[in-house]
Amino acid sequence: MVIDFHVHCFNPKIAERAISQLESRSGMAPYTRGLVEQTVERFDEWGVDKGVLLPIATKPTQQVILNDWAAEQDGGRLISFGSIHPDAEDIPQELDRIKAMGLHGIKLHPDYQGFMVDEDRMDAVYDEIERRDLPVIFHAGWDCASPDLVHNPPERAIKMLKKHPHLKVILAHLGANERWQEVYDILAGMDGEVYFDTAFSYNCPDELMVKIIRKHGADRILFASDCPWESSGKMKEKILKLDLSDDEKEKILGENAVRLLDVKG
Repeated sequence: MVIDFHVHCFNPKIAERAISQLESRSGMAPYTRGLVEQTVERFDEWGVDKGVLLPIATKPTQQVILNDWAAEQDGGRLISFGSIHPDAEDIPQELDRIKAMGLHGIKLHPDYQGFMVDEDRMDAVYDEIERRDLPVIFHAGWDCASPDLVHNPPERAIKMLKKHPHLKVILAHLGANERWQEVYDILAGMDGEVYFDTAFSYNCPDELMVKIIRKHGADRILFASDCPWESSGKMKEKILKLDLSDDEKEKILGENAVRLLDVKG
């Protein structure tokens, strides 16, 4: 099974507005207009079985409606995460609701949600997530939303991970977008349930990507694209041509995600 661990879709009521704003900000042409149906059609073209849907609550008031919509999309071709906002007053209650609805994890985006990954005020949030045994995926490294301040660089990520050694963490973008040498030097190989996804890492040199994978272990790498901002098919081709064994590629393309999320085909 091929599972893209990093996919963005939007409620049809806001999809076009959201995609247009992000398109303007990033200067990138998206592969879809952010609709679930378009994304599934692309999965068929790209040879992808399932995608992990990652909503982002950019305001505390968005949590409930966003998570309700994500829960409606869960099943079939999508595996939905939920999101919480660090400034919300009802984080424990919303995490309970996320768990009860059967959502599979939490998405946090330090750049869009306005926090540094290792700041003290986030410790209580991470503890609440860990208490519910939910994996949490972070945007990591550079982002066009905050070009002059990286909210989750490797040197801060490792501080957070050492404070929360039992938290199930996925650091997106191969550990830190555009900071891959630092990922290799600082993060790769560390202990714990720390995963890297491959979203938007097409520009990482193949040799360096293989070094990161080998140092960290192929059993803790998750295939991902960041669709609609990258093609799942393009990222899959990159993984398949890397100097890795067939067993390592199978783990990355889907087996690790199945194990981490306990999902069936």
